Amino acid sequence: MSTDPFALFQTWYTEARSTELNDSNAMALATADAEGRPSVRMVLLKGYDERGFVFYTNRESRKAGDLAANPHVALLFHWKSLRRQIRIEGPIAFVSDAESDAYFASRSRDSQLGAWASDQSRPLDSRATFEERYEAVRARFEGGAVPRPPHWGGYRVTPERIEFWLDREHRLHERRVFTRAGDGWREGMLYP
Repeated sequence: MSTDPFALFQTWYTEARSTELNDSNAMALATADAEGRPSVRMVLLKGYDERGFVFYTNRESRKAGDLAANPHVALLFHWKSLRRQIRIEGPIAFVSDAESDAYFASRSRDSQLGAWASDQSRPLDSRATFEERYEAVRARFEGGAVPRPPHWGGYRVTPERIEFWLDREHRLHERRVFTRAGDGWREGMLYP
C-alpha cells in the first residue's frame, strides 16, 4: 500500500468510480456553527489534488454560514460495496473565482439556472414559488450564457488528517491514519 495519502486516495477513489452505481463522489460534509452545534449533509466531490478536496455550493446557504463561523470541517466517503471509508479533516477556504467559473460553466444549463433561482437553505412557501423563480431566471438568460452567480462558488478542504478504513471480518478492521507533519505526512495505525 502507498505511504502517500493522496496516491492511496486516488487508488480507492478510482476503484469506487468504476464500481459504485450511484454518486461514488458523494461525501458527507460535517460542519459546526459558531456555538459548536454540528450539522452534516451530503455534497459531491468535484476535484482533488495535493492542495485538497473541492466541492461547490451556494455561499449563502446554511453550510456556508457554518463555514464562515467555523472554517474546520470533516469529510466522509463511504463505499459500502467496497467495504471502505475515508475520513478527512482540515480547514476550508474558497477556491479561486477562475476555478469556480470554470466548474460552473461545465454544469448543465438547468443546474446553472437552478443556482440563480434557489435561495438554498431558506424557507420556501411552496414548490410553485421555486418553479416560478426558475422560469423567470430561464427567461432572463434565454439565448445567452448563464454566468456564475456571485453567491455561488467552490470550497477546498486542506487535509490535516486522512484516515483509511478497511472492513475486515469479525470487526477486526484495518485503520491507517495520515497526519500532516510540516510539508509531509506522518503515518500510523489505529485500533479498530
